[in-house]
Amino acid sequence: MEFKIGDFVTRKSYNHDIIFKIYDIKESICYLVGTNVRLVADSKIEDLEKYNGERDTEEKEFVDRITNTDKLDRNDYFYLPGKILHIDSDKDYLERCLNFYEQMNIWAVGICESEEEISNKIFDFLSQYNPNIVVITGHDAYYKNKKYRNSDNFIKAVKQARKYCDSHEKLIIIAGACQSNYEELIKAGANFASSPKRVNIHALDPAIVATKISLSEINKDIDLKKILEATKYGKDGMGGIITRGTMYVGYPR
Repeated sequence: MEFKIGDFVTRKSYNHDIIFKIYDIKESICYLVGTNVRLVADSKIEDLEKYNGERDTEEKEFVDRITNTDKLDRNDYFYLPGKILHIDSDKDYLERCLNFYEQMNIWAVGICESEEEISNKIFDFLSQYNPNIVVITGHDAYYKNKKYRNSDNFIKAVKQARKYCDSHEKLIIIAGACQSNYEELIKAGANFASSPKRVNIHALDPAIVATKISLSEINKDIDLKKILEATKYGKDGMGGIITRGTMYVGYPR
């Protein structure tokens, strides 16, 4: 069977558990990116099978469930949710996250930047947009030799962001991707990070956490467990620290 860049595939050796898109092919190796999880992988061509099923049914159900949980009482009050800066190495995932923020009526700006370059540019990005929340994400993987694909890049970016603002209350940092080094990201200064159990996370998980923080009142502590439960894989995929929200509430409307 012939494969080309852009084909959707699954891996036989992993019992077809994840749908990938081929982004590069070199000799007999295909390089893959998850369609709904922030995971990159490679595979021998003979281990792949083309996927022709419905990709968006489960995704739609998941998004519908999340978007229906944050309904604001707009009869008497007005709201100023926290501003989000979302830095993502994956253009498609970034677009999906920005669409999600728009659905939730949240101000957000997105920047597509490679994992390797985020730490070099994040100080300038933060200075330009002055957000309440910054998301630092893309792709990652945890290998059998106990090394990570991009966790070190995310850690460097978090440390640079903390040089811009060292307060966990004034700048909320959400960092990591599939199987990222959760403990080191938290130590570096992230409020939320992936992945406590080194599992995959959904493409929207960092955006879901950012949205929950954006829509949480600034004078109240967040409900940490409730926020994590809203993500696709819960506390196995994302973890964090209790902090306060970023939304101002005004009256009258």
